Amino acid sequence: MPLSLPEFVERWKASTLTERAAAQSHFIDLCEVLQHPHPAAADRTGESFAFEKAVTTAEGGKGFADVWKRGFFAWEYKGKHRDLNAAYRQLMRYREDLENPPLMVTCDQERFEIHTNFTSIRPQVYSFTLDELLLGATTPNCALSPLDVLRAVFNDPSQLRPEAAQARVTEKVAAEFAKLANSLESRGIEPQRTAHFLMRLLFCLFADSIGLLPDHLFRRMIEADKGAPAKFARKLRQLFAAMSTSGSTFGMHDRRLVAPLLT
Repeated sequence: MPLSLPEFVERWKASTLTERAAAQSHFIDLCEVLQHPHPAAADRTGESFAFEKAVTTAEGGKGFADVWKRGFFAWEYKGKHRDLNAAYRQLMRYREDLENPPLMVTCDQERFEIHTNFTSIRPQVYSFTLDELLLGATTPNCALSPLDVLRAVFNDPSQLRPEAAQARVTEKVAAEFAKLANSLESRGIEPQRTAHFLMRLLFCLFADSIGLLPDHLFRRMIEADKGAPAKFARKLRQLFAAMSTSGSTFGMHDRRLVAPLLT
């Protein structure tokens, strides 16, 4: 049976191997988890997918990329808790000789950082740890689940373009809102009232994201009270009231910046 994700996480969290000793084993294990052939199985010539790909640097020196897949990624390992920024700078020196791959991946066995390198698009970084990979949820620096990010790295880098990632997130959010709407209506809540409530939630999320709600107030409310729905509902009513009335306050916060936008 292929290596499972929990087995992969357990093995590499416990590892004390050096960068040189760990790199290829870590990558092969990851390929097994993702059910993707490793370089020697996929390309026996090493012309398009290889370990230790020889390169000429931008300055004319010589070097090796730890892993390279043509048209997909260049990948550089570091030892545990080492500087991944240094690994990224190293890849940037190699990228032209590696045909400018769309993704630059750095990893220290426990942490992953995927830097996008699409032409004419500002670089974006998807980052996560082994623990976050196992949890399967999004992270502050990873709008898709870490496992989905790794699948895109190996199979379809275009899924990590900003517009594609945002579209997938939007679809997921829309599906969750639809489930919530159906749940409310199944409890006898009128559709118009349900729609009004969901619009208020959506505005709170928007206000939280762009700073109209200070210090990510709404996000922190959700995190603090996710196990206490009655307490969250009470705070939510208070927040809605504060955001609907000019000059209102919520806790320590003055809501003059957003009131009376939420009505």
